[in-house]
Amino acid sequence: MKELLYLKDDQLKDLIEKLFVSYRETFSDSKKILDRYSIGLAHHKVIHLLSMYEGISISELLKRLKVTKQSLNRVLKDLIALEIVIFKKDDQDTRVKHVFLNDKGKKIFNEIFNLQKKRIYNALLNSSSEEVINFDNVLSKIING
Repeated sequence: MKELLYLKDDQLKDLIEKLFVSYRETFSDSKKILDRYSIGLAHHKVIHLLSMYEGISISELLKRLKVTKQSLNRVLKDLIALEIVIFKKDDQDTRVKHVFLNDKGKKIFNEIFNLQKKRIYNALLNSSSEEVINFDNVLSKIING
């Protein structure tokens, strides 16, 4: 562990490249499915979040994606046209809309997830419990700054 205190720029660049490549490979697995439905990575991000946070509000979706209203609106319009999402008004405040995947949206998510799951599952399966826990902890620290 002592060597981690002295990470050099080249070592950090290598780690950043590995993060980039792992992201690219994990999401390229789903490219054929996305293409089949004529949707892209932005659509996939929304579908993924809708699967995680069923009934998420538009404002919370914006916060989680860190995109503009205009960008999210474009993606949601596409998903509506493809009949992948549905909206429900909030019971207490009708100005608030909640977004849900419909059955078609859930099917698309599951197709993508099952492909991505194979890559992640194999990596985790070939790692020790300690490696998995440490990896998760490091990812959380990267995410949380």
